Amino acid sequence: MFRQLVRSYVTKPQLVAPSTVSKEIDLTPLKTITQRSPNRWLPQRTGVIGKKLGMMPYFDPVTGDRIACTVVEMNNVEVMMQRTPQENGYYALQIGYGTQRNPLKLSRQLLGHMANVQVNPKSKVCEFQFKDQTGLLPLGTLLKPSFFKPLQFIDAQAISKGKGFAGVMKRHNFKGQPASHGNSLTHRHGGSYGMHQDPGRILPGKKMPGRMGGINVTLQNLQIIKIDDTNNVLWIKGAIPGPTGSYVKIQDSIKKPLKQN
Repeated sequence: MFRQLVRSYVTKPQLVAPSTVSKEIDLTPLKTITQRSPNRWLPQRTGVIGKKLGMMPYFDPVTGDRIACTVVEMNNVEVMMQRTPQENGYYALQIGYGTQRNPLKLSRQLLGHMANVQVNPKSKVCEFQFKDQTGLLPLGTLLKPSFFKPLQFIDAQAISKGKGFAGVMKRHNFKGQPASHGNSLTHRHGGSYGMHQDPGRILPGKKMPGRMGGINVTLQNLQIIKIDDTNNVLWIKGAIPGPTGSYVKIQDSIKKPLKQN
């Protein structure tokens, strides 16, 4: 039990002296990390790292429908470290992707860490948190596209394309001002941003011009259309954030979890 004596200053006038009193405050956290973790929305298994190769059409062999799919490569995805509540306070796995052909691009600490696990130098390393010990995998486990199942729902997370500094019409979908009738060079402007003397400032969150894109975006409930272990690729229905060649983190869907047999 963590307790601390603090001195609180009384601002209202008091009939008794002194005007400061000491009281004891309990600093014990309401819940520990291990108690908070099960309450979070976490998947049962770890996720994987992939690289976006681009988009291709997929033709359903039964109906003949044309489906736009994103092709994601899973090249040499291996387990590098385990996180447990006894040491770290939560369950997670550290996953590495690909092969870094130039070791000079990695620090000596990271190279030594990979050598201890006996895996090749990785070009991308991420950590995936999950619910309990059933999601732990042995170190060095190679994760193939068959780690997922066809028609399974997943959540994809990546950094969106950077658009640079953009105006309100492009960034926030404003319709703009009238094109005529007295308008002078303010056709694409956002209009008046000011406020009254009270509060006398622009409140945070106001939609204004600024940097667009280049942020972490998560798309939920995407569906896997095809699994190809021979070419180490996943065919995912729809678009995924980020340019071609960017890294994508893929995990079992939170809202539509995989049914365990």
